[in-house]
Amino acid sequence: MTTPDYITQLKPNQIFVFGSNLAGFHGGGAARIAYEQFGAEWGVGVGPTGQCYAIPTMQGGVETIKPYVDDFIRYAEQHPELTFFVTRIGCGIAGFADEQIAPLFVAAHDLPNVALPKGWR
Repeated sequence: MTTPDYITQLKPNQIFVFGSNLAGFHGGGAARIAYEQFGAEWGVGVGPTGQCYAIPTMQGGVETIKPYVDDFIRYAEQHPELTFFVTRIGCGIAGFADEQIAPLFVAAHDLPNVALPKGWR
């Protein structure tokens, strides 16, 4: 399953997964969409928030993102009733390339409820 390029609405069981900062200041990119359209709470930079899931990407290198991705994958495994649309986290304002972030999601490849951006599988 592939995440659509643009997500403008979600069904009740669908979750918008976006790149955030630890402070939960959702000022731009997908984080702003999460805040304005899907209920992400200002000040919540990690985990479930509104109809979203926040993965921090602004605190350092790729190695600092991996533990948060691992937590997300465990969460998705524990919630098979939800469908998660992972956006290109870290590949906008945070400045990482798809080739750097996509490998962090290898463990999600077999999860039927996790959609990944085009080219990340």
